[in-house]
Parts: sequence; structure tokens; C-alpha cells
Amino acid sequence: MTILSDTASVSHAIVANDLAKHYRVHRREAGISAALRSLFARRFETIRAVDGISFAIDPGERVGFLGPNGAGKTTTIKMMAGLLHPTTGTVTVAGHRPAARHHDFLRAITLVAGQKQQLFWDLPPVDTFELNRAIYDVPRAEYRQRLDELVGLLEIESVMQKPTRQLSLGERMKCELAAALIHRPALLFLDEPTIGLDIAMQATIRRFIADYNARHGASVLLTSHYMADVAALCPRVIVIDHGTIIYDGTLEALAQQLRPEKRIELRLTATANAPSAWDCGDRGRIVEREGTRIVIQAPQGVVKEILAQAIDELPINDLTVADAPLEEVLGALFDKAAADRQARDPDQTADTGKSVAIEKR
Repeated sequence: MTILSDTASVSHAIVANDLAKHYRVHRREAGISAALRSLFARRFETIRAVDGISFAIDPGERVGFLGPNGAGKTTTIKMMAGLLHPTTGTVTVAGHRPAARHHDFLRAITLVAGQKQQLFWDLPPVDTFELNRAIYDVPRAEYRQRLDELVGLLEIESVMQKPTRQLSLGERMKCELAAALIHRPALLFLDEPTIGLDIAMQATIRRFIADYNARHGASVLLTSHYMADVAALCPRVIVIDHGTIIYDGTLEALAQQLRPEKRIELRLTATANAPSAWDCGDRGRIVEREGTRIVIQAPQGVVKEILAQAIDELPINDLTVADAPLEEVLGALFDKAAADRQARDPDQTADTGKSVAIEKR
């Protein structure tokens, strides 16, 4: 595990050193007899939600923090936001220890969770904006300037005066972002900010986050199960699984490492159907053939040959060449991580893979 020096915490927005969070959880079987037995002899499991991770994020960097449900993403973010104390290890955010909840630290960060809200249900969003102005002691002139900027970027002028309960999900999410950014934080922790939104609103939120990052140099740590969010916003990703980091780098490098093949999509003219007999030989593999659409997976070195053959032999209306879908790349990464865990510990349970300690009380 790489341990970063204390000096690094000054030059980085976030520094985590061997950060871990473990929970001691009581487990018992169903039924009255099991409930009675648990009064005298309880069995506990030590759940290693985060199990010794180290990384650093620079000021102004946009980083995707990815992993399956239960991987440790939200637990890590809560430790960085000062909502949870680490079991072991250290984390420094904006030069502060988050658990101390220092005033300067709280002014430097914001946490936006798509499944939580800070807006008051029966009050208009503008009242929450004013409350946050008072909490963070933002001078009124600066508050008005910042609010005007946020209202313009998010296009929420027409909904600011309506009760929150009358707003659509997308309108509420935009107002949540505005409320969270009134104090102009230097660090944005975004936990599923586009969950439940339609495609158009997701794109709007992504544009706003990218614009805010460019205008103010704010660092962004984003968790999302929508890979379009990650691909559009995050040049770098940190992937966590079973509480440990299994990848830290660029999306491009990850795709090249696990799925170096290209995905060629051919669309034929509307009057043509994809010929069932056509193929590209042993240069590539057809993974989908339906109606006027053919999808081929092939090594990058033979893409030109396949395209030349297809153009010569098929009535092509349109074509695209792209990397493998991010969902497929991450699936391959998780499969590899599971295989590595199984190789290290053949007796490890396949469903959780977590270290378990049983004790009695």
C-alpha cells in the first residue's frame, strides 16, 4: 500500500492513507429459538466496508469513484466529509482532518446525494438558499452574485418561488445543486447526483458540473451508476470493490487494458436487411446482427481492413467505431478482481468476499 507523506496533503485536495472503516455486526438466524440463544451467545461479523485504501486527488481534478453496490463508495465519501470516523488510517481534505469538522473545512466542501435532500418540502427553494447564506455567513453582495450565476447556469429562475413539493425531480435536483454551492466550495462530493433523472436532465446536470469545475477550479469526486455521467465528466476513475481499490487511472487506459478491441457498428440503408451470410472472416467477431444493423468486435489493427470490406460489399448508410462500452469494461474488471480474490483465498465466500471474524459475547 502506498503511503503518502504529510507534505502531500498541502498540495493535494484530498489525501487518503491506508484508510479503513470496519463494522462489528450482530447476525442471527430467524425464529424464536435463535432469538433466545442470541441473548446469551451472540455471533458477530467484522464487515470491512473500506479496507485500507490510499489515493490523492489534485485541486480542480474530476474523478469518478466507481464500484458495485456495497463496494465502500458511500462509506469512503462519508469519511472524507467528516460524517464517519475511520477505523484506521488517515484522510486529509483541503488540508483538514474531516472528523474534526473544523469551520474552515465545512466551508470548503459540499456533499450532494441524489437520494437525499436539504430543501424544505413546503417552502420554496429560495428560502433554503437564504438559510444557507446565513449558515455560511456569505456577504449579501457575494450571495446575490453567486445566486445569479447559479440561477443562470441551472435555469431555475422560474421555479425558485414555488414550494419544493410542487417541483419535478429534475427541478428539485437543480435547486439542490444551487443550495449546495451558495458558499462556493472548493470540493464537491457528488453521490449519484443524476439518479432517477431522464436523459435530457442528466445531460443538463453534467454540463453544469463541468462548467462549475471550469469556472471555479473545484475538485469533483463523483459516484454514479450511470456510466454516461462518468464518461462525460471524469478523465480519471478510482474503482473500489470489496473495500479495496482495484484500479486508479484513466478510462482510456482501463479500456485498453481489459477490452482493447474496437466496436464497429454498421447501419445499412433502410431498404436493406443485414445479410445473414456476410461476415468479416477471422479478423473480427459479429456480436449483433439485426435488421439494418451489424455490430462487429475486432482488434484495433484490423479495423481498416474490416471497414474496407464492409464498404465494398454492403449498402452502408452510416458507421461508427468506438471502444467497448464502459459497462462491459467494468464488468471485466470486477470479474478479474473476483478471480484474483478466489485465487488468494479459495475458502473465501463467493457472495461477499469480506473478511469475517466470529466471536461470542
